[in-house]
Amino acid sequence: MTTPLRRRTLRQRLLAFISDATGRLTAAWRILTTAQNQFLDTLAAIRPGRSAAARIRTATLAFQRSLADFDRAVGAFTERWAATDLPLAYREGALGMLDRADRPHRMWSWTARHQTAITTLSSQYYADLMGRLQEAVRRARAFLRAAVDAARARASRFEYGTFNRDTLRDEHPLGTVIYANDARHPVEAWAAAAISWQAVTTANAGSVATAYEQLNCTQVKVRDGADCGWTSHKDPDRADGTIRDIDDALAHPTAHAHCIREFLPHFERPDTLGALT
Repeated sequence: MTTPLRRRTLRQRLLAFISDATGRLTAAWRILTTAQNQFLDTLAAIRPGRSAAARIRTATLAFQRSLADFDRAVGAFTERWAATDLPLAYREGALGMLDRADRPHRMWSWTARHQTAITTLSSQYYADLMGRLQEAVRRARAFLRAAVDAARARASRFEYGTFNRDTLRDEHPLGTVIYANDARHPVEAWAAAAISWQAVTTANAGSVATAYEQLNCTQVKVRDGADCGWTSHKDPDRADGTIRDIDDALAHPTAHAHCIREFLPHFERPDTLGALT
């Protein structure tokens, strides 16, 4: 039988997995924010004169190299996330379901159903993260143009005026991510929410699919926060303790960012299959 300690370990593995991925993504993003700060500092130190144009070009090339490094780093993270990390999260959720049913891990394998599910999820989340990367690169290029224009304008006056770094940084906050409602969130907060959402959704999809495929369940029991709704946090249809059909559970593996939802097997014939209490 699976011990409570083993179950906690599976949960802890997923949390550690999310923390590690969030750290890697924010570290990759830090390449961009560090480059922005260094670029602004360099431009601010350039005095008007004959060498100003050449120094602006040198600083511009340095920022462009850092932007390329950022693009590669986040792109590499996204490729690993979609190709390796998400399948691991899916499998972790699947094995967690077997543990909750006290079934051996050898029951599970990458069947066609599981392969189709993880391919769909990985493709979706790969596109989501790459979209964020492309938007960040676009914003970085807009910042580059604005900063260079400001530096050239000051250099052309042949006087040591103020180069307003704070204004440029405020107008082009590369350490933020813009949501659909135009709200800006720090990269650290966005990364934690996005990675948690994708990992938990994927793990729960693996869990529910395993309940159906390996355990022959048509329903699952929901474990969630006491106030969490089924389709969203504010949904009056409370999720915790309810029994949901497999299709419904697959449609709503999570309700919101940082959702703690888990699924347990629900056996229709507890007298012969054994029920989880």
